[in-house]
Amino acid sequence: MKSFFSFDPKQFFLIAGPCVAESQRVCFQTAEVLKAISEEFRVQVIFKASYLKANRSSGSSYRGPGLIKGLKLLESVKERFDLPILTDVHETKEVKPVSRHADFIQIPALLCRQTALLEEAADTKLWINVKKGQFMAPWDMKN
Repeated sequence: MKSFFSFDPKQFFLIAGPCVAESQRVCFQTAEVLKAISEEFRVQVIFKASYLKANRSSGSSYRGPGLIKGLKLLESVKERFDLPILTDVHETKEVKPVSRHADFIQIPALLCRQTALLEEAADTKLWINVKKGQFMAPWDMKN
């Protein structure tokens, strides 16, 4: 389900939220504050949380609720607070399910040169936020 928000890319916008969708409580508390900021300061807010963090250096670190549960959680944030959703994708097989729930797709910095992932994301016709890896020169991002 797509949200009913209107997004104007020519206007300033803020991408904010918890790094990972830890729980409904954390996501709802964060979204409530972001919605209030959006309304008070008349700034567009995009709620960002990852359903899965694939870049944890410890196998015992919390990585998120996973694709299905995480997308349901993000969808509930969208429905309750009418905020557009942005989340990371890590593999090409995640892109289509994510595109049915998210309004924006983010490519993590460590995956910014994964051609198949970038192409799959672009095929959704959603806005894509490609994070620049520290290992890349700025001019290398043009492609």
